[in-house]
Amino acid sequence: MIIRTIIFDLDDTLLWDQKSIATAFEKTCQFAASLQNVNASELEAAVREAAAELYASYHTYEFTQMIGINPFEGLWGTFDDPGEAYQAMKKIIPNYQRDAWTKGLEKVGIDNTELGLTLAARFIEERKKAPFVYKDTFSVLDKLKDEFRLVLLTNGSPSLQQTKLEITPQIAPYFDLIVVSGTFGKGKPDPSIFEHVLEETGTSAYEALMVGDNLLTDILGSSKVGIRSVWINREGKPPIPDIQPTYEIKHLTELLPILEELT
Repeated sequence: MIIRTIIFDLDDTLLWDQKSIATAFEKTCQFAASLQNVNASELEAAVREAAAELYASYHTYEFTQMIGINPFEGLWGTFDDPGEAYQAMKKIIPNYQRDAWTKGLEKVGIDNTELGLTLAARFIEERKKAPFVYKDTFSVLDKLKDEFRLVLLTNGSPSLQQTKLEITPQIAPYFDLIVVSGTFGKGKPDPSIFEHVLEETGTSAYEALMVGDNLLTDILGSSKVGIRSVWINREGKPPIPDIQPTYEIKHLTELLPILEELT
């Protein structure tokens, strides 16, 4: 029983994206509170709500769902990527970023479009300054890089995922193959993107292992093509009865004894 290829998700598996977004919100809302009489936590909640509402209202929403681009990535991405759908997003995004903050301000009683525009720009700046990586990411990758073929399989737009890799430049060199859903044309859990990885690496499903934090994308998608999976559940999320990972772990270091068992 030989594992030759390990497929890793990026966001909230290797990169701590939730913390990066939370930090950018915290810093931006604290900045807003230094300019206006507003509670930073209440403003964050309001902007998150406004962003989700706006994001779902655009005609590009179905495309973003298929590729796997969430509203908070929309708050700092440019989406200057090839293709009609991305170019449509590129036109929408500046107004979306401004309006999400402006409408969030309105929800807490502040009518100030200029401040909304300032905060939208500040959020982008703060997000780029906050590239958090889990503390066990590099130690585990160091142990695996010479023994296995490593693949990074991430949902998202090519430009935004590339930006994440550029601001954490230590990650990309570990991987023999990097596949971004926005370049491929479909995102996890579509089985075709997993089949693409197997074909590109010359690996059978039986020789591969998927490691990711998301049951609905990483685990469900890999199961559709017969790839065994490791669900990294750091936050103690409840299981989904119809989606069964092969293994469940709380820390990335727990992957190592699983691999010893499998190989």
